[in-house]
Amino acid sequence: MHHKPLLTTAGELLRRRHGGSTRAPRATPEGFVLDNTKIAAFVAGTIGPEDEAVLADEVARLLPHHWDLPTKSVEALTPLVDHLGGQPRLMAWLDRHPGLPRLTARIYVLLGHLDHYSEDPAVLDAVRQARSQNPYPTGLRGYLTPETNDETLGGLAFRIEELLGDNRQQDATALALTTADWLRRAAQDAQDPTSEVREMGELMGHMHQDIGEAAPRP
Repeated sequence: MHHKPLLTTAGELLRRRHGGSTRAPRATPEGFVLDNTKIAAFVAGTIGPEDEAVLADEVARLLPHHWDLPTKSVEALTPLVDHLGGQPRLMAWLDRHPGLPRLTARIYVLLGHLDHYSEDPAVLDAVRQARSQNPYPTGLRGYLTPETNDETLGGLAFRIEELLGDNRQQDATALALTTADWLRRAAQDAQDPTSEVREMGELMGHMHQDIGEAAPRP
């Protein structure tokens, strides 16, 4: 994975805002729980490779449900996040484990940047320019807000996370890839792009590649 997108993820990933989107109640995995024994062993440095891989998978399955699970379940992550040094480092740790943990980490890096760029006027101007040519690109109809505003990119992040939480990894991956490529092209085609827009385009190109490499195979 490219280190820049991973380690410069904006904000607190598990406290992201989702624009104006309203989350409907969803069923969480039956009997879902993090194994506190494995977390303690990981923090102590005594966990074995197989148990660490299981723990990474458990964490990856929890993340899309952090809005729905009891506070105590989410707080079980705190010792792990603190030990690793913060949420971006949590994503770096997940990325070391192939399969769902790696895919989840790379998608959450994208979600963090989508929320960050939701508040960037130059990026929103580039998105408006792109939508003036094609208001609803293939793969984004039904996901984009009618008007381009500070809820547009956060709304896409919300829908991607929702698909992950519904155990629809292939659909979440497809939407994430489409979003990243669309924004990359929007930056590329922008008139007089600012440094922020150019950086956004570069990041989206990297993230499109990273998510594609981690994507589940049909």
